[in-house]
Amino acid sequence: MSLIVPLPSQRALFELPDHVSYLDAAAWTPVPRPVREAGEAGLLIKRQPWAHPREDVPTQAERARRAAAALIGAAADDIAIVGSVSHAIATAAGAIAPLPGGRILRVADEFPSQCFAWDRMAARHGMSVDIVPRPADGDWTAALHEAIARPGAPPLAVAALTPLHWSDGAPIDLDALAPAIRATGAALVVDATQAVGAAPVDVGRLQPDFLAFPTYKWVLGPYSLAFLYAAPHRRDGPPLEENSGNRPPASGARRYDRGECNDPVGLPMAAAGMELIAAWGLPAIAARLAALTDRLAEGLAAMDLPVAPRARRVPHILGLRLPGGLPPGAIDRLRARDVFVSDRLGVLRISPHVWTDERDVDACLAGIRAVLRGG
Repeated sequence: MSLIVPLPSQRALFELPDHVSYLDAAAWTPVPRPVREAGEAGLLIKRQPWAHPREDVPTQAERARRAAAALIGAAADDIAIVGSVSHAIATAAGAIAPLPGGRILRVADEFPSQCFAWDRMAARHGMSVDIVPRPADGDWTAALHEAIARPGAPPLAVAALTPLHWSDGAPIDLDALAPAIRATGAALVVDATQAVGAAPVDVGRLQPDFLAFPTYKWVLGPYSLAFLYAAPHRRDGPPLEENSGNRPPASGARRYDRGECNDPVGLPMAAAGMELIAAWGLPAIAARLAALTDRLAEGLAAMDLPVAPRARRVPHILGLRLPGGLPPGAIDRLRARDVFVSDRLGVLRISPHVWTDERDVDACLAGIRAVLRGG
């Protein structure tokens, strides 16, 4: 077995002042210099379009498509370029035949992009939405297993899931759940927003019908761009929008490509970010982030604060759920100390990435200590 060496801090690639401790990657990330430079080069194409053949731009789309595929164990033909994860999920919903009387499974307090399209399908076709409540022991995987196999429940039509809960990083073991979902004949649609770029994701092992992720979070890219994996048997559905680029002879998942796909700014930025992630290696990234969140967990435990055990959290997100809730103004008071985290559903969500170092973790712990003491 090969030893995974954690990645060193990549802070030098980012334009972060030394005094800023930015631990909010799950919200959105700063772009590293190579990604910024790729975007600036793209802007020059729009500044002087006569100096840059338009025929060169589609090669950037295919470069980004290949980079996205590589991060999830797919092929370029499996990937559509879309505008957002909500765009991707709506596309998936349009490609899956409704099952009147069937049910759509998801977890409680799910992010809206994994809700609205399925709610619409349920309302239009007489289906039910089966929302699994947050388990008291934090074991979403066991709770979902129970829901999938619940005696007397309507037939499962769609499992609309994520690899972890976005609010606090509680893991959902999709590799363990996928065989049970497939055994029912249901479709598995995965929003991998909070996984791709920070943890290994393998569609060959998972075998989802669809899987989507954006570029503005963990893969260090721009806003308004996402990728949709479509399994080979799911490529004959209608695209969310018809355009000249996704009509025949477009092949594979390109059938779902968005309009105005050949963006000379966003696509090179996305490709540059994903290529950096691939070069570092997802196992090495995950090992580094696990070391940082372990340091956070140890520091919080030393303050007698409730921290989920390692088995109940992912390597890259730590959620602090206080019994009485967060003190009023906690996020603003942390920002005043140049510590940046998020309040998500009353949880203090801390999410480091490759720029984070041990000083950032210690600054975060000191800020939390001060806030809880009223400072």
